[in-house]
Amino acid sequence: MIMVCAFISCKESGQNNEKPAVKTSESREIWSKDKANAWYSQQPWLVGANFNPSTAINQLEMWQEESFDLETIDKELGWAEDIGMNTMRVYLHDLLHKNDPEGLYDRMNKFLEIADRHGIKTLFVLFDSCWDPFPKAGEQRVPKPHVHNSGWVQSPGQQVLQDSTQYGRLEKYVKETIGKFRDDDRVLGWDIWNEPDNMTGPSYEDVEIPNKAELVMPLLENAFAWARSVNPTQPLTSGVWTGDWSDPENMQPMHKMQLEESDIITFHNYNTPADFEKNIKELQRYGKPILCTEYMARPNGSTFQGFLPIAKNYNVGMFNWGFVDGKTQTKYPWDSWTKTYTAEPDVWFHEVFRNDGKPYKKEETDLISALTSEVNKH
Repeated sequence: MIMVCAFISCKESGQNNEKPAVKTSESREIWSKDKANAWYSQQPWLVGANFNPSTAINQLEMWQEESFDLETIDKELGWAEDIGMNTMRVYLHDLLHKNDPEGLYDRMNKFLEIADRHGIKTLFVLFDSCWDPFPKAGEQRVPKPHVHNSGWVQSPGQQVLQDSTQYGRLEKYVKETIGKFRDDDRVLGWDIWNEPDNMTGPSYEDVEIPNKAELVMPLLENAFAWARSVNPTQPLTSGVWTGDWSDPENMQPMHKMQLEESDIITFHNYNTPADFEKNIKELQRYGKPILCTEYMARPNGSTFQGFLPIAKNYNVGMFNWGFVDGKTQTKYPWDSWTKTYTAEPDVWFHEVFRNDGKPYKKEETDLISALTSEVNKH
């Protein structure tokens, strides 16, 4: 989601003494290669986007009762269906569960009903280390003009991350949320933590704690265990996004743990097609299905034309960042945090559609349609 990363290895436990939120007698193992590949063989070639409706600035605004916008969700997922997309990656937030778990589950179910009608399966993301480290529930701020993801928030926030007495609440969030939908075939899988060691770069560098990755690593490992404890039928994953994955022995411990704990392999790439193909080859050693859960930054060389044919050749599932131009403003590049923009960039960074439903570039949506034309989404 952004370019900067820091890593500090730590094996301290992040658990506390609270009772588990859900019985753990059915805890399952990490999927074997055979089980993971058997699951993947039942999926079509997965092509979709990271979805946030254009009327929401972040995860909280998407899901909170006051701003949950079913009409826009239905309309925009219809545009996805029209071009052959069959999956979406969608972010949740721990504060949604803290404040209104049953309301959250009701809205998740409504979202899944709409997505299913459009032939779309959902990959839910539970935690995220990107952007604003001080999330607050309730009415969200308005976007900063011309700034990329000016209102996106981390989950958990920095204060919770530093307060181990709240980890029991996070455990409850993971277990109850996955437990609620653990047998739901509308759910493609569970992405436990997005870019866990992301330090967000210049956007919040003055306020972000330097030991963030040190706190996240044991919590992420625990979150995988919490998720497995409710025995979901869907795969668990956390995607690597930076660094060198060519040598498992010299890989950063965070990334090694992410890959070892994941039922299926996921990764991000916003670089060139050659670098994208190199990443695929590096990750094939695990012998498990591979999904690229973030890509497509046009000025970087990460494009639909450059990436999708390679992905189809290797049978790698694909989720580009951004779908409809809206309040997240991710048509602007990452450097909009440090460089002033007064109008939309000559070349959009992310997004597929304008908010009236017209493609930003028709040749892109034509390509997606052509490459997915043989996929039976239903």
